Amino acid sequence: MKQLVLKPVQLLCIVTLFISCKNEKRAKVYSNAEIETESKRLNDFLQKSFDNIVALYPEFQTRLGIKKDYGKLNDISPEMDERNLEIKKNELVWLTDSVNVDALSKDALLSYKLFKQNLENYINDYKYRLYNYPVNQMFGAQSQKPAFLINMHRIDSVYDAEAYISRLNGFNKYFSQLLENIKTREANGIVPPKFVYDKVIQDSENILVGQPFDNSDYQSTLLEDFMSKVNELEIDDTTKSALENQANEALLASIKPAYKGLISFMKAQKERANTDHGVWKFPNGEAFYNNALKRTTTTDLTADKIHEVGLSEVTRIHNEMDAIREKVGFEGSLQEFFQFIKTDEQFYFTQDQKGKDVYLAKAIQIIDSMKTRLDELFITKPKADIIVKAVEPFREKSAGKAFYLRPAADGSRPGIYYANLYDMKSMPTYQMEALAYHEGIPGHHMQLAIQQELEDVPMFRKFQGYTAFIEGWGLYSEFIPKEMGFYADPYSDFGRLAMELWRACRLVVDTGIHAKKWTREEGIKYYIDNTPNAETDAIKMVERHIVMPSQATAYKIGMLKIIELRKKAKEALEEKFDIREFHEVVISHGAIPLNVLEDFVDEYIASKS
Repeated sequence: MKQLVLKPVQLLCIVTLFISCKNEKRAKVYSNAEIETESKRLNDFLQKSFDNIVALYPEFQTRLGIKKDYGKLNDISPEMDERNLEIKKNELVWLTDSVNVDALSKDALLSYKLFKQNLENYINDYKYRLYNYPVNQMFGAQSQKPAFLINMHRIDSVYDAEAYISRLNGFNKYFSQLLENIKTREANGIVPPKFVYDKVIQDSENILVGQPFDNSDYQSTLLEDFMSKVNELEIDDTTKSALENQANEALLASIKPAYKGLISFMKAQKERANTDHGVWKFPNGEAFYNNALKRTTTTDLTADKIHEVGLSEVTRIHNEMDAIREKVGFEGSLQEFFQFIKTDEQFYFTQDQKGKDVYLAKAIQIIDSMKTRLDELFITKPKADIIVKAVEPFREKSAGKAFYLRPAADGSRPGIYYANLYDMKSMPTYQMEALAYHEGIPGHHMQLAIQQELEDVPMFRKFQGYTAFIEGWGLYSEFIPKEMGFYADPYSDFGRLAMELWRACRLVVDTGIHAKKWTREEGIKYYIDNTPNAETDAIKMVERHIVMPSQATAYKIGMLKIIELRKKAKEALEEKFDIREFHEVVISHGAIPLNVLEDFVDEYIASKS
C-alpha cells in the first residue's frame, strides 16, 4: 500500500480547512431576545442620527410638519459642511466598531448596510462637494426658496405668520452665504455655462415685481402668498394689517437686497463664463462624472456602456413607433410622422386659461381612473391622497415639464403632481396619460408615499432617495398601464413610447455632453432629430443635463433593471408569479440600490419555488 505523503502547503490547507470548519461549527447562534436587543440598539442610534440631522435643518423640519425652528432657514455655510463631515465620520466609526451585525434582524441588517453605505459615500464624495451650481434654472435657490415658503410654510396661527416674516428676514443672510459659496466654486474652477445666467436673473427679477417693490396694482408673489394665508386666519383686521406691514418691511429690507445682490453678481459672473457645457471642464471632471454615474445608477456601468444602451433603446423604440404610424394609416416616414405629431392642432389644448383648465381636469380624470384599478397591481396602497396643480407662474418658465412633490409626513398635505403649463405646445394630449402615470399613480405617488408611510423602519429610510430606483419605478409605471388595457388610443400609446424614447435619448445625450464633449447645440439637435417633442422640450432637457450631470441616466437604467427582474421572476415562477406580490417586493422596502433590489427579488423567487 502506497503511503500518502503530504506536502507542507497541502498540510497547511487541511489545517486551515479544519480550523475554518471548527470555527463555523462554533459560530454563535443568537436568541430572538439577543437579536431584538441588538436591532433595537442600532435603530435607536439611527433614530438619534436622524433627529440630529433634523435639528440642523429647519427647512427639513417644516417638510416633516415640525414647527420647532419655524422662523429659520438652513445654514449653508462651509462650517456647516465641515460639521456634517465630522458627524458622518463619527457615525461610521460607531457603526463599524460597536454593532454586532451577526445579531441583527434581517430588516435591521438592511438598515445597517444602507446607512453605512450612505456614510461612506458622503465621506468619499466630500471632495466633490463644490461640483455643482447652487443657482441654476432647475433647482436654484432663487426659485426654490420662494417655492418652499409657498408650498411648505403653513400659516395656522399668528405665530406661524410671524415665523414666515422671520424667514423673509432671513433671506439676506442666506443669500450672503449663497454668494460666498458661488465665489468659492469659481475660485475652484466651477462656473456655470453662459445660458444659465439669464434664466437665474429672470427668476430673481420675477420675485421683485409687484407690491411693495413697485407701484403695481397687484401684490408680489411672496406678499400675495403671505396675505392669502393670513386672510384665512380668524383674527381681527388690526392684527392682519400689522402682519402685512411687517411682511412689507421684511420684503424691502431683506428680500430686495438679497435678490439685488444675487442679480448683480450673476450679471458680473456671466461676463467671465464660457460655453463649455460638460463637467469634463472641471478639475478631475472625468473622475467626478464616473462617480456621479455610479451614485445615480447604483451600478458600475461606464459612460460608454450607458451611451450604447441608449443608442440601442432608441432604435428599438423607433421600430415600435413605426408600427403605430402604420396602424393609424399615416403615409410617410417616421420623421414626417414626428412632424405631423408636433404641429397638428388636434394634439394640443389652447394656450389660454381655458386650455390650461381643460388640461388639469383631464389629468385629474386620468389619475382618478387609475385609482379604481390599483387593487389589480398592489397589495399595499398609500394613505396619502394626490392632487394636480399647475406650476406657479413665477417659476413656470424655467421649471421642468412636470414633477412630483411628496406629501407632508404628518399627513397635513397630499402629494402634488405639478404640470408645467407655461407652453401648451410642450404638453401634448397624447403624452398626458404617460405623464400622469409617471408623476402620479402608479408612479411616484405610489412609491414615495408608501415609502414615507413605512412602519417599524428607521426614519432615514423613509426619506432617502436612490434616483435609479425612484425614477426607474416612475418610468416602469408608464409601461404597466399598457398591460392593463390603458392607452386605448394609438396616439396615446405613441405618447407612451415617446416618453420612453425621451428617456432613452437621455442616456445618449447625458453621456455625450459630459463624457464625449458634445455641445449644448449638439445635444439639442439629437433630441430634435430623434423624438417628436417640441424644440423647447429639447432645449430644457439639454440644459437640465448640463446642470444635473448623470441624473437623467437614472430613469432608463432603473426601468430596464425592474423589467429584467420581473422577467426573471416570471420565468422562474411561471403560474406562481403574482404581479401584486412582485410590486410588493419592489416598493415595500422604500428606495434601495438596484443590486439590493435584485437580492430581494431573488429571495422572493426562492420563497415561492
